[in-house]
Amino acid sequence: MLTVGLTGGIGAGKSEVSRLLVECGAVLIDADRIAREVVAPGTPGLAAVVESFGEGVLAEDGSLDRPGLGSIVFADPEKLAVLNSIVHPLVGARSRELEEAAAEDAVVVHDVPLLTENGLASRYDLVIVVDASAETQLDRLTGRRGMSEQDARARMAAQATREQRREIADLVIDNDVPLEELARRVKDVWAELVRRERAARRPARE
Repeated sequence: MLTVGLTGGIGAGKSEVSRLLVECGAVLIDADRIAREVVAPGTPGLAAVVESFGEGVLAEDGSLDRPGLGSIVFADPEKLAVLNSIVHPLVGARSRELEEAAAEDAVVVHDVPLLTENGLASRYDLVIVVDASAETQLDRLTGRRGMSEQDARARMAAQATREQRREIADLVIDNDVPLEELARRVKDVWAELVRRERAARRPARE
């Protein structure tokens, strides 16, 4: 098994790279999806969030109002740290369960938005960073996701810098390119991941 940490700034295109890697054959463990699961209605995670932030972060149906909570925490580093202290341990535990269930020869890709910020690089055999210019990130967030420029810039500022992410990268996928070119680059990266996984297992067979 080869474990890969995949990260990138918001709007860099990490989700698209995840999708393409799954098409190639990767086992994907999506930290964002798990983060939603651990604060679903009725979970201890949601109860802890409400205890820290109040019932105002709940939607009418009792679920977490994620955009509302996001507007609170991304404007206040201390509140963001409180939220992370609740959610991250729960996400980590569930991620380990899913990894242990993967096949012995799998390439397991952990899609972790805050991998750099939380110092998680050492947990993986290698780290892939999806990189894009700040201008590209801003265009995608305001265009495709419909964020205001103020919200988009606040979320970008709350994350690690491009330089910090690239410092921990074993492989970088530059994504200031059309989708067709991104798909070609991801296929090249996949070939390298398969090569490394096989090389890591070879001594055990000899």
